[in-house]
Amino acid sequence: MHMKEILMNRRIWLFVLAGCAGGAISLAGNALFSGSGSAKTLSDKQSSASVNARYASIGAEPAFDFTAVAEVANPAVVHIISTVNSQPQQRRNPQMPIDPFEFFKGPGFQFEQPGPRSGSGSGVILTDDGYIVTNNHVIDNASKIEVILNDKRSYIAELVGTDPNTDIAVLRIAENNLPFIKLGNSDQLKVGQWVVAVGNPFNLTSTVTVGIVSALGRNIDLIRSNGNQYAIENFIQTDAAINPGNSGGALLNTQGELVGINTAIASETGSYSGYAFAVPVILVEKVFNDITQYGKVQRAILGVSIQDISQNLADEKNLTDLSGVYVAEVVDKGAADKAGIQPGDVLLKINNTAVNSSSKLQETIGKFRPGDKVQVTLRRKGKEMVIPVSLLSTDGKSKPELAERESSSEAFGMELINTTREERLAKSIKTGVKVKSLGKGVFKDAGIPTNFIITHINNQPVYSAAGAVSQLKSMQGAIVIEGLSQSGEEMVFGVKLPITTEQ
Repeated sequence: MHMKEILMNRRIWLFVLAGCAGGAISLAGNALFSGSGSAKTLSDKQSSASVNARYASIGAEPAFDFTAVAEVANPAVVHIISTVNSQPQQRRNPQMPIDPFEFFKGPGFQFEQPGPRSGSGSGVILTDDGYIVTNNHVIDNASKIEVILNDKRSYIAELVGTDPNTDIAVLRIAENNLPFIKLGNSDQLKVGQWVVAVGNPFNLTSTVTVGIVSALGRNIDLIRSNGNQYAIENFIQTDAAINPGNSGGALLNTQGELVGINTAIASETGSYSGYAFAVPVILVEKVFNDITQYGKVQRAILGVSIQDISQNLADEKNLTDLSGVYVAEVVDKGAADKAGIQPGDVLLKINNTAVNSSSKLQETIGKFRPGDKVQVTLRRKGKEMVIPVSLLSTDGKSKPELAERESSSEAFGMELINTTREERLAKSIKTGVKVKSLGKGVFKDAGIPTNFIITHINNQPVYSAAGAVSQLKSMQGAIVIEGLSQSGEEMVFGVKLPITTEQ
């Protein structure tokens, strides 16, 4: 390999996932769907007189005093600890020039023994009833997700849904009347504007740093390099100090409003070197609304292959200027093809938003859902025109689709729900899930009662309903269920699962 290629490969891993302390973390369980209020958007959920009162102390101009912003943000930024049951060896992703385990632990690193490994990151409370947003890489494939509030209360979180294409995940904890951070408008950010970062770097909780927006619309090819074909990268770049553990934390404007979710840093050492990147909140809000309303992200695409316009490309294609993005190819029978967009067109605007880079175009289209209609302003052979386009999904569908809502908390006729903190305190237990109902099946036949709290399955602690169901569906043959009855009596049940388990 030539020295130039070696240097390029080394630079690829300068963009470090800030919350991956210890390496890749994994998550388990299916999406949890809330039956009540699921049709409300995030903006609806944030309409609250109490949160407006909390924000009343923040003036329009902070005069270099960010204490009011910190007082609003700190209670609403949480510490996330994710646990994964690791394997003896970690196989290298062939697309990665450097093994991430080597990067964080040194050359040749391998887990000596299989077993639980943990990593930490941050999250932001977005609603008073326990919805939290973080980075997907913070909780990716975790078997246990623990959320610790600023006041030290601890909860086992349910995974509501994830979007690897934006590196965003939504969690929920069983609590109400929580402080949350209001949404700002990342489209209104300007280079040079003050911003505040809040998170938990190096397991140091509630850390606040200040900087400016140093660039907008950064595409660092971080998410796409992990194989996400439809990745959207239009990061906010800031020089606020962000380190491992800040991933999933808040980037706020001087009014204490959320403008981004801190995601990555650029560094040769893995620690802060002056550049950090955040997912714009306008994308975060869209992902949140899609996951909570549909169970999955509704990805709309134009169906074009695009290029940023450089001087060389403009000269080669005889373009009049460097504005817009160049359409290199049009997907057959895609949204653009059906609307009449052609190879060689230059896309200038989506509705009233100028798109002068591929990352800006991707972010702008990413705000829409399949079936939405947009007005595309383009230039063709020097002539400007506006073409209406009906966006399609990645599989060609013209309307949003609900995720398959197989119950994430039901196995073999037994429906489980998470226990509340009060229930665990009353029973003097740290973990456990409650049997909500029992239909026909092996668990009812074994005599397990309704409201029974399962604390262990085959001597393994049970942390969440989704995790317990995932575990049960992966097992077969005889198992042991331990727990407490409604009166607090310790009980043990032997259950014989079907040889062919549910998948």
